Amino acid sequence: MGIRSAFSKPFAAYVVRQQRKWMRDAGSFQNKVFKNIIKRAVNTAFGKDHGFESIQSYEDFKKQVPIRDYEELRPYMDRMVAGESDVLWPGKPAYLSKTSGTTSGVKYIPITKESMPNHINSARDALLNYVHETGKSEFLDKKLIFLSGSPELDKKNGILTGRLSGIVNHHVPGYLRSNQVPTFDTNCIEDWEEKLDKIIEETTEQDLSLISGIPPWVQMYFDKIYEKTGMPIRQVFPNFSLFVYGGVNFKPYANKLYESIGKKIDSIETYPASEGFIAFQDSQNEEGLLLLVNSGIFFEFIPAEAYYDENPTRLQLEEIELNVNYALILNSNAGLWGYSIGDTVKFISKNPYRLLVTGRIKHFISAFGEHVIGEEVEKAMATVCAQFEEVEIVEFTVAPQVNPEKGLPLHEWYVEYSKAPKDLEAFEKALNLQLVNLNAYYDDLITGSILRELKIIPLKPNAFIDYMKSIGKLGGQNKVPRLSNDRKIAEQLQHYKL
Repeated sequence: MGIRSAFSKPFAAYVVRQQRKWMRDAGSFQNKVFKNIIKRAVNTAFGKDHGFESIQSYEDFKKQVPIRDYEELRPYMDRMVAGESDVLWPGKPAYLSKTSGTTSGVKYIPITKESMPNHINSARDALLNYVHETGKSEFLDKKLIFLSGSPELDKKNGILTGRLSGIVNHHVPGYLRSNQVPTFDTNCIEDWEEKLDKIIEETTEQDLSLISGIPPWVQMYFDKIYEKTGMPIRQVFPNFSLFVYGGVNFKPYANKLYESIGKKIDSIETYPASEGFIAFQDSQNEEGLLLLVNSGIFFEFIPAEAYYDENPTRLQLEEIELNVNYALILNSNAGLWGYSIGDTVKFISKNPYRLLVTGRIKHFISAFGEHVIGEEVEKAMATVCAQFEEVEIVEFTVAPQVNPEKGLPLHEWYVEYSKAPKDLEAFEKALNLQLVNLNAYYDDLITGSILRELKIIPLKPNAFIDYMKSIGKLGGQNKVPRLSNDRKIAEQLQHYKL
């Protein structure tokens, strides 16, 4: 056992002991976070404009601070990006995390000196919870790979600016830096395919134990290794034992990833965002992600079906109900206030508070009032793939077809297989049945002959890679939306049909 592995166990025990204090009393810790961030921001431009000095309770806060998305908060964001101090949080941000928005173009999300520990410690604690629960720590003594964006940072009006994964790369603890791969120079390569070739060159001879990245891009890494070596990953990396991922649901990718590896391995799901590290999987034996209630973020929740109401219901943590879909709202020591991150979540436990990420508030299909969400299409696909054991999915997305050339409107599922179903028609019918069972509105529309059963559009090999390349979003932290309420992606995917 190496020094990292040996040291990690008592440190993990300490971290978990501290964690259990706020797990058991989440409401009180959230209230402390709320009071602290309001007090710290009272003399900022935002705090003055919204009467922070008079806020004594959450009810006061709701009256004085509206819900906003990035575009609505942009007047303050633009002042901050221009280099003005004391706009959303005291002083200037330590970093601006650069990310792409569907409606806002490039977005710059502040990361402050106070909020940086949320990003770094949460990622660390996800691993330490795993060490504490399983007793497995030897992976820390071997090579660890993080498939991430470039760590090269620019400056915008004196503030360091870059992708979140690149910013975080500068804060990897010293005791892990010596066994981190790829090299800094390789991580700086912008072109994803060139970068991946260099990563493979650097890593295939290493004793790799952990890989962290978004599943579809990790799969691409595995596929290229197989092309080069002709061996499954378990032979290339015999000690590879832990996969850390976030950003997408793992289930649609799991079978193909495990087949590429040649065995099942442990995994840890995380929920990081530029706006804050929100939750992580704290147990291999419990479903859901532990909400980080003591990490500088005060959370609010809006029932998803009420999100677009003129005055939607806003709830703090202790008011939520289980198995209800909520839009997630953040208030934080990064200077975000009433900020709609765009994600939807559902709690499956209150003791402690564990959640599932169910999709995006704007990523749904409701062309006919069905309001099908990401969680439902992913669950339907995973269930049917389990029934048709020969099937392996690379990627898929769903869109409505309101004006088909003939017949009733329908949902079209654009699917890239690594192994296609032997009976596509039976697969389609089973998939439609699952969606009927999961969404009562969709069921009503099918039964009432408003919609006809869904249709699968099989795509060529590498269709999604080629599509992402065509829009300049290949690799890194970019993801294909699981579903959308328009035909923009569907029309582009027409070029990749079999």
